[in-house]
Amino acid sequence: MKDPKLHRGIKTRAIHAGEAPDPVTGASAPNLVMSTTFVTDPDASFSIEGVEEGSGFIYSRWGNPTVDQLERKLADLEGAESCIAFGSGMAAVSALLLHLLKPGDHLVISDVSYAGTAELAKDTLPGMGIEVTRVNMSDLEAAAAAINEHTKLVYIETPANPIMRLTDVAAMADLAHASGAALAVDSTFGSPMATLPLKLGADYVIHSLTKYLCGHGDAVGGALLGSTPEMAEIRKQMLVHVGGVLSPFSAWLIMRGTATLPIRMAAHEENALAVARFLEDHPKVTQVTYVGLPSHPQHELAKKQMANFSGMLTFQVAEGKAASRVIARRVGVFHYAVSLGHHRSLIFYLGTEDMLASSFPLNAEQEAAYRDYAGDGMFRVSIGLEDPDDLIADLEQALEGV
Repeated sequence: MKDPKLHRGIKTRAIHAGEAPDPVTGASAPNLVMSTTFVTDPDASFSIEGVEEGSGFIYSRWGNPTVDQLERKLADLEGAESCIAFGSGMAAVSALLLHLLKPGDHLVISDVSYAGTAELAKDTLPGMGIEVTRVNMSDLEAAAAAINEHTKLVYIETPANPIMRLTDVAAMADLAHASGAALAVDSTFGSPMATLPLKLGADYVIHSLTKYLCGHGDAVGGALLGSTPEMAEIRKQMLVHVGGVLSPFSAWLIMRGTATLPIRMAAHEENALAVARFLEDHPKVTQVTYVGLPSHPQHELAKKQMANFSGMLTFQVAEGKAASRVIARRVGVFHYAVSLGHHRSLIFYLGTEDMLASSFPLNAEQEAAYRDYAGDGMFRVSIGLEDPDDLIADLEQALEGV
Protein backbone atom coordinates (compact mmCIF):
# COMPACT_ATOMS: atom_id res chain seq x y z
CA MET A 1 0.00 0.00 0.00
CA LYS A 2 1.32 3.44 -0.91
CA ASP A 3 2.01 5.89 1.89
CA PRO A 4 -0.69 8.60 1.55
CA LYS A 5 1.71 11.16 3.04
CA LEU A 6 3.80 10.96 -0.13
CA HIS A 7 0.86 12.10 -2.24
CA ARG A 8 -0.54 14.93 -0.13
CA GLY A 9 -1.21 18.24 -1.84
CA ILE A 10 0.78 21.40 -1.23
CA LYS A 11 -1.91 23.04 0.92
CA THR A 12 -2.06 20.01 3.19
CA ARG A 13 1.72 19.83 3.45
CA ALA A 14 2.05 23.53 4.21
CA ILE A 15 -0.18 23.00 7.24
CA HIS A 16 0.89 19.56 8.46
CA ALA A 17 4.51 18.99 7.41
CA GLY A 18 6.89 19.02 10.36
CA GLU A 19 4.04 19.21 12.87
CA ALA A 20 2.18 16.71 15.04
CA PRO A 21 -0.11 17.00 18.07
CA ASP A 22 1.79 17.23 21.34
CA PRO A 23 2.03 13.65 22.72
CA VAL A 24 1.64 14.81 26.34
CA THR A 25 -1.02 17.52 26.21
CA GLY A 26 -2.68 16.73 22.90
CA ALA A 27 -2.20 20.34 21.80
CA SER A 28 -3.06 20.70 18.12
CA ALA A 29 -1.01 23.84 17.44
CA PRO A 30 2.79 23.57 17.47
CA ASN A 31 4.41 24.23 20.82
CA LEU A 32 6.53 27.30 21.37
CA VAL A 33 9.57 25.99 23.24
CA MET A 34 11.51 28.95 24.63
CA SER A 35 13.91 26.94 26.80
CA THR A 36 17.58 27.57 26.08
CA THR A 37 18.69 24.26 27.60
CA PHE A 38 17.32 20.71 27.84
CA VAL A 39 17.72 17.88 30.33
CA THR A 40 19.91 15.32 28.62
CA ASP A 41 21.73 12.03 28.99
CA PRO A 42 24.76 12.01 31.32
CA ASP A 43 26.90 10.71 28.46
CA ALA A 44 26.00 13.65 26.19
CA SER A 45 28.88 15.63 24.75
CA PHE A 46 29.61 19.16 25.94
CA SER A 47 30.77 20.00 22.40
CA ILE A 48 28.75 20.06 19.19
CA GLU A 49 31.57 18.02 17.64
CA GLY A 50 30.43 15.02 19.66
CA VAL A 51 26.74 15.35 18.84
CA GLU A 52 25.14 13.29 16.07
CA GLU A 53 22.26 14.52 13.93
CA GLY A 54 18.90 13.58 15.45
CA SER A 55 20.33 12.70 18.87
CA GLY A 56 18.03 15.04 20.79
CA PHE A 57 18.13 18.58 22.07
CA ILE A 58 20.85 19.89 24.38
CA TYR A 59 21.16 23.65 23.87
CA SER A 60 19.03 25.96 21.72
CA ARG A 61 21.98 27.33 19.75
CA TRP A 62 22.51 23.76 18.55
CA GLY A 63 18.86 22.92 17.97
CA ASN A 64 15.40 23.69 19.32
CA PRO A 65 12.10 21.77 18.99
CA THR A 66 10.13 24.70 17.56
CA VAL A 67 12.87 25.64 15.09
CA ASP A 68 13.21 21.97 14.16
CA GLN A 69 9.53 21.80 13.25
CA LEU A 70 9.91 24.82 10.98
CA GLU A 71 13.00 23.32 9.34
CA ARG A 72 11.18 20.08 8.58
CA LYS A 73 8.21 21.97 7.13
CA LEU A 74 10.44 24.08 4.86
CA ALA A 75 12.38 21.03 3.68
CA ASP A 76 9.11 19.35 2.74
CA LEU A 77 7.86 22.36 0.79
CA GLU A 78 11.15 22.77 -1.10
CA GLY A 79 11.67 19.06 -1.75
CA ALA A 80 14.97 19.23 0.14
CA GLU A 81 16.66 16.57 2.22
CA SER A 82 17.42 19.02 5.01
CA CYS A 83 17.06 22.64 6.12
CA ILE A 84 18.80 24.99 8.54
CA ALA A 85 16.91 28.01 9.86
CA PHE A 86 18.93 31.12 10.71
CA GLY A 87 18.29 34.39 12.50
CA SER A 88 18.07 36.28 9.18
CA GLY A 89 18.31 35.78 5.45
CA MET A 90 21.76 37.34 5.47
CA ALA A 91 22.89 34.88 8.14
CA ALA A 92 21.87 32.07 5.77
CA VAL A 93 23.67 33.69 2.82
CA SER A 94 26.82 34.33 4.85
CA ALA A 95 26.82 30.80 6.26
CA LEU A 96 26.78 29.25 2.79
CA LEU A 97 29.41 31.55 1.28
CA LEU A 98 31.78 31.37 4.24
CA HIS A 99 31.41 27.60 4.49
CA LEU A 100 32.07 26.87 0.83
CA LEU A 101 34.60 29.54 -0.15
CA LYS A 102 38.22 29.67 0.95
CA PRO A 103 41.16 31.87 -0.12
CA GLY A 104 41.92 31.17 -3.77
CA ASP A 105 38.38 30.07 -4.59
CA HIS A 106 36.27 31.83 -7.20
CA LEU A 107 32.64 32.90 -6.87
CA VAL A 108 30.47 33.76 -9.87
CA ILE A 109 27.50 35.78 -8.66
CA SER A 110 24.63 37.67 -10.23
CA ASP A 111 25.58 41.27 -10.90
CA VAL A 112 22.18 42.25 -9.42
CA SER A 113 21.03 40.64 -6.21
CA TYR A 114 19.74 41.51 -2.76
CA ALA A 115 21.73 44.50 -1.51
CA GLY A 116 23.16 42.70 1.52
CA THR A 117 24.41 39.82 -0.62
CA ALA A 118 25.82 42.20 -3.25
CA GLU A 119 27.66 44.22 -0.61
CA LEU A 120 29.05 41.08 1.07
CA ALA A 121 30.45 39.97 -2.28
CA LYS A 122 31.77 43.46 -3.01
CA ASP A 123 33.27 44.40 0.35
CA THR A 124 33.95 41.30 2.46
CA LEU A 125 34.79 38.27 0.32
CA PRO A 126 37.62 39.85 -1.71
CA GLY A 127 39.31 40.84 1.55
CA MET A 128 39.35 37.15 2.47
CA GLY A 129 41.22 36.20 -0.71
CA ILE A 130 38.11 35.05 -2.59
CA GLU A 131 37.85 36.12 -6.22
CA VAL A 132 34.40 37.40 -7.19
CA THR A 133 33.04 37.81 -10.72
CA ARG A 134 29.68 39.50 -11.28
CA VAL A 135 27.63 38.39 -14.27
CA ASN A 136 24.27 39.17 -15.82
CA MET A 137 22.82 35.73 -15.14
CA SER A 138 20.19 36.07 -17.85
CA ASP A 139 23.10 35.81 -20.31
CA LEU A 140 24.16 32.16 -20.31
CA GLU A 141 27.14 32.80 -22.58
CA ALA A 142 28.48 35.45 -20.22
CA ALA A 143 27.99 33.13 -17.25
CA ALA A 144 29.78 30.28 -19.02
CA ALA A 145 32.69 32.58 -19.89
CA ALA A 146 33.01 33.70 -16.27
CA ILE A 147 33.34 30.19 -14.83
CA ASN A 148 36.90 28.90 -14.54
CA GLU A 149 38.82 26.03 -12.93
CA HIS A 150 38.79 27.79 -9.56
CA THR A 151 35.05 28.44 -9.52
CA LYS A 152 33.58 26.79 -6.44
CA LEU A 153 30.10 28.31 -6.50
CA VAL A 154 27.69 29.97 -8.91
CA TYR A 155 25.15 32.10 -7.04
CA ILE A 156 21.95 33.33 -8.66
CA GLU A 157 18.77 35.06 -7.60
CA THR A 158 15.58 34.58 -9.56
CA PRO A 159 13.60 36.77 -9.82
CA ALA A 160 16.45 39.17 -9.06
CA ASN A 161 15.93 41.77 -6.36
CA PRO A 162 15.03 44.48 -7.21
CA ILE A 163 14.72 44.44 -11.01
CA MET A 164 12.68 41.24 -11.52
CA ARG A 165 15.13 39.72 -14.01
CA LEU A 166 15.06 35.92 -14.30
CA THR A 167 17.72 33.23 -14.59
CA ASP A 168 17.15 29.85 -16.21
CA VAL A 169 17.86 27.62 -13.20
CA ALA A 170 18.14 24.32 -15.07
CA ALA A 171 20.49 25.76 -17.69
CA MET A 172 22.63 27.43 -15.04
CA ALA A 173 22.83 24.19 -13.06
CA ASP A 174 24.16 22.41 -16.14
CA LEU A 175 26.77 25.14 -16.66
CA ALA A 176 27.95 25.08 -13.07
CA HIS A 177 28.10 21.30 -12.75
CA ALA A 178 29.96 20.90 -16.06
CA SER A 179 32.84 22.81 -14.44
CA GLY A 180 32.62 21.12 -11.06
CA ALA A 181 30.99 24.10 -9.35
CA ALA A 182 27.87 24.09 -7.19
CA LEU A 183 24.77 26.21 -7.83
CA ALA A 184 23.00 28.21 -5.13
CA VAL A 185 19.66 29.94 -5.74
CA ASP A 186 18.11 32.70 -3.67
CA SER A 187 14.44 31.99 -4.30
CA THR A 188 12.99 34.55 -1.88
CA PHE A 189 11.04 36.55 -4.48
CA GLY A 190 9.32 33.46 -5.81
CA SER A 191 8.80 31.27 -2.71
CA PRO A 192 8.37 27.48 -2.93
CA MET A 193 5.00 28.10 -4.57
CA ALA A 194 6.74 29.52 -7.65
CA THR A 195 9.98 27.64 -8.24
CA LEU A 196 11.64 24.55 -6.76
CA PRO A 197 15.31 25.12 -7.63
CA LEU A 198 16.51 21.77 -6.26
CA LYS A 199 14.19 19.98 -8.66
CA LEU A 200 15.76 22.00 -11.49
CA GLY A 201 19.29 20.95 -10.55
CA ALA A 202 20.42 23.48 -7.94
CA ASP A 203 22.50 22.31 -4.98
CA TYR A 204 21.39 24.92 -2.44
CA VAL A 205 18.33 27.09 -1.94
CA ILE A 206 18.20 30.21 0.22
CA HIS A 207 15.17 32.07 1.54
CA SER A 208 14.69 35.17 3.57
CA LEU A 209 11.95 33.84 5.82
CA THR A 210 11.14 37.44 6.71
CA LYS A 211 9.36 37.79 3.38
CA TYR A 212 6.71 35.51 1.86
CA LEU A 213 7.24 32.50 4.11
CA CYS A 214 6.44 34.50 7.22
CA GLY A 215 4.05 36.69 5.28
CA HIS A 216 3.07 39.11 8.02
CA GLY A 217 6.09 41.38 8.50
CA ASP A 218 6.54 40.46 12.15
CA ALA A 219 9.53 38.08 12.26
CA VAL A 220 13.03 38.04 10.78
CA GLY A 221 14.60 34.76 9.68
CA GLY A 222 16.46 32.90 6.96
CA ALA A 223 16.81 29.37 5.66
CA LEU A 224 19.36 27.32 3.76
CA LEU A 225 18.31 24.03 2.18
CA GLY A 226 20.26 21.22 0.55
CA SER A 227 21.57 17.70 1.12
CA THR A 228 21.63 16.19 4.60
CA PRO A 229 25.45 15.77 4.79
CA GLU A 230 26.08 19.37 3.67
CA MET A 231 23.47 20.82 6.01
CA ALA A 232 24.84 18.82 8.95
CA GLU A 233 28.32 20.24 8.39
CA ILE A 234 27.06 23.79 7.88
CA ARG A 235 24.95 23.51 11.03
CA LYS A 236 28.01 22.60 13.07
CA GLN A 237 30.47 25.02 11.52
CA MET A 238 28.38 28.03 10.58
CA LEU A 239 25.25 27.97 12.75
CA VAL A 240 26.60 26.69 16.05
CA HIS A 241 30.04 28.30 15.87
CA VAL A 242 29.07 31.61 14.28
CA GLY A 243 25.82 31.78 16.20
CA GLY A 244 23.22 33.28 13.84
CA VAL A 245 20.41 31.27 15.39
CA LEU A 246 16.69 31.82 14.92
CA SER A 247 14.59 32.69 17.96
CA PRO A 248 11.99 30.00 18.71
CA PHE A 249 9.33 32.71 18.89
CA SER A 250 10.25 33.94 15.41
CA ALA A 251 10.27 30.32 14.20
CA TRP A 252 6.76 29.87 15.63
CA LEU A 253 5.50 33.01 13.88
CA ILE A 254 7.10 32.00 10.58
CA MET A 255 5.69 28.48 10.86
CA ARG A 256 2.22 29.92 11.42
CA GLY A 257 2.65 32.09 8.33
CA THR A 258 3.96 29.24 6.20
CA ALA A 259 0.77 27.25 6.82
CA THR A 260 -1.15 29.71 4.65
CA LEU A 261 1.59 30.21 2.03
CA PRO A 262 -0.19 28.43 -0.88
CA ILE A 263 -3.40 30.43 -0.56
CA ARG A 264 -1.54 33.67 0.14
CA MET A 265 0.70 33.32 -2.91
CA ALA A 266 -2.32 32.68 -5.13
CA ALA A 267 -3.87 35.91 -3.83
CA HIS A 268 -0.60 37.86 -4.18
CA GLU A 269 -0.36 36.77 -7.81
CA GLU A 270 -3.99 37.63 -8.58
CA ASN A 271 -3.68 41.09 -7.02
CA ALA A 272 -0.30 41.81 -8.62
CA LEU A 273 -1.58 40.96 -12.07
CA ALA A 274 -4.56 43.32 -11.62
CA VAL A 275 -2.32 46.15 -10.39
CA ALA A 276 0.29 45.53 -13.11
CA ARG A 277 -2.36 45.73 -15.84
CA PHE A 278 -3.68 48.98 -14.37
CA LEU A 279 -0.21 50.49 -14.25
CA GLU A 280 0.58 49.40 -17.82
CA ASP A 281 -2.39 51.44 -19.01
CA HIS A 282 -1.68 54.51 -16.84
CA PRO A 283 -0.54 57.54 -18.86
CA LYS A 284 2.04 58.62 -16.27
CA VAL A 285 3.69 55.20 -16.01
CA THR A 286 6.51 54.68 -18.49
CA GLN A 287 7.36 51.03 -17.73
CA VAL A 288 5.99 48.14 -15.70
CA THR A 289 8.02 45.02 -14.97
CA TYR A 290 6.08 42.00 -13.74
CA VAL A 291 6.95 38.42 -14.67
CA GLY A 292 3.26 37.59 -15.10
CA LEU A 293 2.82 40.13 -17.90
CA PRO A 294 3.50 39.17 -21.53
CA SER A 295 5.51 42.41 -21.75
CA HIS A 296 8.17 41.06 -19.39
CA PRO A 297 11.18 40.22 -21.61
CA GLN A 298 11.46 36.76 -20.02
CA HIS A 299 7.77 35.95 -19.70
CA GLU A 300 8.21 32.62 -21.51
CA LEU A 301 10.93 31.57 -19.04
CA ALA A 302 8.65 32.64 -16.20
CA LYS A 303 5.92 30.37 -17.50
CA LYS A 304 8.44 27.54 -17.84
CA GLN A 305 9.92 27.58 -14.33
CA MET A 306 7.42 29.44 -12.15
CA ALA A 307 4.13 27.94 -11.01
CA ASN A 308 3.23 31.27 -9.37
CA PHE A 309 4.25 34.75 -10.54
CA SER A 310 4.45 36.17 -7.01
CA GLY A 311 3.41 39.63 -5.89
CA MET A 312 6.50 41.67 -6.78
CA LEU A 313 6.56 44.27 -9.53
CA THR A 314 8.27 47.52 -10.43
CA PHE A 315 7.15 50.59 -12.30
CA GLN A 316 8.69 53.82 -13.52
CA VAL A 317 7.44 57.37 -13.95
CA ALA A 318 9.10 60.55 -15.16
CA GLU A 319 11.07 62.39 -12.46
CA GLY A 320 10.89 59.35 -10.22
CA LYS A 321 12.66 60.81 -7.19
CA ALA A 322 10.36 63.81 -7.05
CA ALA A 323 7.39 61.53 -7.65
CA SER A 324 8.43 59.33 -4.73
CA ARG A 325 7.94 62.25 -2.31
CA VAL A 326 4.43 62.80 -3.64
CA ILE A 327 3.47 59.13 -3.64
CA ALA A 328 4.87 58.55 -0.14
CA ARG A 329 2.70 61.39 1.15
CA ARG A 330 -0.48 60.44 -0.72
CA VAL A 331 -0.75 56.65 -0.39
CA GLY A 332 -3.16 55.36 2.22
CA VAL A 333 -3.56 51.62 1.64
CA PHE A 334 0.06 51.13 0.62
CA HIS A 335 2.77 51.68 3.20
CA TYR A 336 5.81 53.55 1.92
CA ALA A 337 8.35 51.13 3.35
CA VAL A 338 11.09 48.64 2.46
CA SER A 339 10.83 44.83 2.64
CA LEU A 340 8.34 42.65 0.83
CA GLY A 341 6.11 39.60 0.98
CA HIS A 342 3.83 40.92 3.73
CA HIS A 343 0.05 40.72 3.87
CA ARG A 344 -0.04 44.51 3.50
CA SER A 345 1.14 46.24 0.33
CA LEU A 346 4.44 48.13 0.34
CA ILE A 347 6.02 50.59 -2.08
CA PHE A 348 9.49 52.11 -2.13
CA TYR A 349 11.54 54.08 -4.66
CA LEU A 350 14.98 52.80 -5.66
CA GLY A 351 17.04 55.41 -7.46
CA THR A 352 19.46 53.92 -9.96
CA GLU A 353 22.37 56.22 -9.12
CA ASP A 354 22.03 55.39 -5.44
CA MET A 355 21.93 51.65 -6.14
CA LEU A 356 24.95 51.79 -8.43
CA ALA A 357 26.92 53.86 -5.91
CA SER A 358 26.16 51.57 -2.97
CA SER A 359 25.22 47.99 -3.80
CA PHE A 360 26.04 47.25 -7.43
CA PRO A 361 29.55 48.04 -8.79
CA LEU A 362 28.64 47.40 -12.43
CA ASN A 363 30.67 47.87 -15.57
CA ALA A 364 29.25 49.84 -18.51
CA GLU A 365 27.60 46.84 -20.16
CA GLN A 366 26.08 45.62 -16.89
CA GLU A 367 24.86 49.11 -16.03
CA ALA A 368 23.12 49.36 -19.40
CA ALA A 369 21.41 46.01 -18.76
CA TYR A 370 20.36 47.21 -15.29
CA ARG A 371 18.89 50.40 -16.73
CA ASP A 372 16.88 48.33 -19.22
CA TYR A 373 14.86 47.17 -16.22
CA ALA A 374 15.25 50.10 -13.80
CA GLY A 375 15.68 53.22 -15.91
CA ASP A 376 16.90 56.11 -13.76
CA GLY A 377 14.93 54.68 -10.86
CA MET A 378 11.90 52.55 -10.15
CA PHE A 379 9.24 51.94 -7.58
CA ARG A 380 9.53 48.44 -6.15
CA VAL A 381 6.08 47.28 -5.17
CA SER A 382 5.14 44.34 -2.97
CA ILE A 383 1.47 43.66 -3.59
CA GLY A 384 -0.35 42.43 -0.51
CA LEU A 385 -3.68 40.77 0.18
CA GLU A 386 -5.99 43.79 0.19
CA ASP A 387 -8.86 44.12 -2.27
CA PRO A 388 -7.26 44.81 -5.66
CA ASP A 389 -9.75 47.59 -6.42
CA ASP A 390 -8.58 49.40 -3.28
CA LEU A 391 -4.93 49.01 -4.27
CA ILE A 392 -5.63 50.37 -7.73
CA ALA A 393 -7.66 53.30 -6.38
CA ASP A 394 -4.87 54.13 -3.92
CA LEU A 395 -2.23 54.19 -6.65
CA GLU A 396 -4.52 56.11 -8.99
CA GLN A 397 -5.08 58.93 -6.53
CA ALA A 398 -1.40 58.96 -5.58
CA LEU A 399 -0.31 59.24 -9.22
CA GLU A 400 -2.71 62.14 -9.75
CA GLY A 401 -0.33 64.28 -7.73
CA VAL A 402 2.73 63.33 -9.79
